[in-house]
Amino acid sequence: MAKYRQNLPQLANRTFLSDGGMETTLIFHEGLELPHFASFTLMATPEGRQKLREYFVRYLTIARRSGTGFILDTPTWRANPDWGTLLGYGPEALRAVNEASIELLLDLRKEFETAETPCVISGAIGPRGDGYKAGKMDANEAEAYHAAQIESFARTEADMVAAYTLTNFHEAIGVARAAKAHAMPCMISFTVETDGKLVTGMALGEAIDRVDDATDGAPAYYMINCAHPTHFMQALNKGERWLDRVYGVKANASGKSHAELDESETLDAGDPDDLGRRYSRLTASFPTMRILGGCCGTDHRHIAAICEACVPQAA
Repeated sequence: MAKYRQNLPQLANRTFLSDGGMETTLIFHEGLELPHFASFTLMATPEGRQKLREYFVRYLTIARRSGTGFILDTPTWRANPDWGTLLGYGPEALRAVNEASIELLLDLRKEFETAETPCVISGAIGPRGDGYKAGKMDANEAEAYHAAQIESFARTEADMVAAYTLTNFHEAIGVARAAKAHAMPCMISFTVETDGKLVTGMALGEAIDRVDDATDGAPAYYMINCAHPTHFMQALNKGERWLDRVYGVKANASGKSHAELDESETLDAGDPDDLGRRYSRLTASFPTMRILGGCCGTDHRHIAAICEACVPQAA
């Protein structure tokens, strides 16, 4: 039975940490090959699973030391049908790897969870296409497309599902509807361009409102990821209703645009301390944003700096 599916602890007024940029860390720091940026392929071997375990332990150690909660996201951002086909994974193989990823995180939770550090198991979902480009599905097609991966998580002890780097509200509606149909709490995380808007040109607040309107507020909460704070701070205006639905941030280390990052052959890790200070200002201005992690270019050093800047007892 899922431990937190009926009562997600991150909805209470306390800080939760999350991991950093999994794929960029594994590629640039660990020297691993991840075809099509798919970290779930590491689940195929004992050595790969050990690399993932070591990756998570660094972050869990920070969370337990600082007394924060932690969101454990599976390495399955690419484990959907289109990307799976490119990687030679059919429906049954994808189901198996999604389920096995949950088992990996359950073992980590048994080892690291304490009363002060609840660990939420989250099945990670990515967009059907490129996380930097607008998709073309309507909401009904998106619901049907993502249903299989969500169902695979629902069959396990996963507490929730989390959709990252979504670029349009249609796909987000589909994910939210599919999660609701399988009685799974879900989180929707949009990515924005350097102007603080979705790649479609839609304002972030409008995208969130459209998803809530179309799903009767089905998502448990929203986040922002895969953009630097300098890109999305301009989109955050105090007093706007939709901001109360945004509970966290997983920002990029780099201030470069998505196009620049796509073309880069080296890692821009930015400045962890500067990122920590930006998170501190963000959380002071918007107290609902209490799930703090990283995306492209970030690693455990960035999360430690964010934790030190934002969690009083971590200082």
